[in-house]
Amino acid sequence: MYSKEQQLKSKRIKPKRGQLTKITQNVRKEVLERSGGCCERCGKHSSWGMEMSHLVQASQGGRGDLPSNIVLLCGPSVQTGTCHHFADHTKAGREWRMEMKDKLENYYLGGGTLD
Repeated sequence: MYSKEQQLKSKRIKPKRGQLTKITQNVRKEVLERSGGCCERCGKHSSWGMEMSHLVQASQGGRGDLPSNIVLLCGPSVQTGTCHHFADHTKAGREWRMEMKDKLENYYLGGGTLD
């Protein structure tokens, strides 16, 4: 049995889901550099509202510490007509997310290009 002092000093070994899906600062910098501050689907400039979006949804365990799982999209997700709404709420958008995920994995793992 652990004393209260031992319990308060211990650290959690396994990270919680929120810690795995949270988009890290290093990934944010990488995605902004990769996208040039523009939407990675339509190319709108950052003067529009931009949001980081998981390609594999956070609710499905999509990692936030992998730049191949995060894209910069014009948003918000709840506004019809934005790329973030398209990616999250349409069948074509879900297909686009999987294609983009494959491109980004090839880009980071294989040294390919995004074209």
